Amino acid sequence: MPLRTEIVSPEKRYTDREVDMVVVPGTEGDIAAMPGRAPLMLQLRGGVVTLYQDGKVLERCFVGGGFVDMTADHCTILADSVRALEDLSIDDARQTLNELKSQWTSVGPDEIELRESLSRQIQIVRAEIEVAQKVQQHDLKAL
Repeated sequence: MPLRTEIVSPEKRYTDREVDMVVVPGTEGDIAAMPGRAPLMLQLRGGVVTLYQDGKVLERCFVGGGFVDMTADHCTILADSVRALEDLSIDDARQTLNELKSQWTSVGPDEIELRESLSRQIQIVRAEIEVAQKVQQHDLKAL
């Protein structure tokens, strides 16, 4: 029994296909969606989504947070952003990280929501840098 998998961002529908398994970067750690699993909804952190077919990696992409809804026959990933791994740029991500760190230093202690938002954005950009470095080194097994 296949698992219908959709990855959608505000910009576009990235993929809609049937696979055997999907591994997503949950905030509490990576988790797999497979046919027949109990329903689950969870928040995503920045990281790699991996689609599997016949025990082999079919596709990988980077998501910048969002949510995933898993059921026995469906996995819907509502990503804040989604990009192909080859589209990640270490230099662009480092520049963004420096800008976020600069913003962080000017945030007051009572600006809790802004601190949380910046913290989440910094985590996503750090994950992007880590993934982009592995892609650049052709170390895809480490993903």
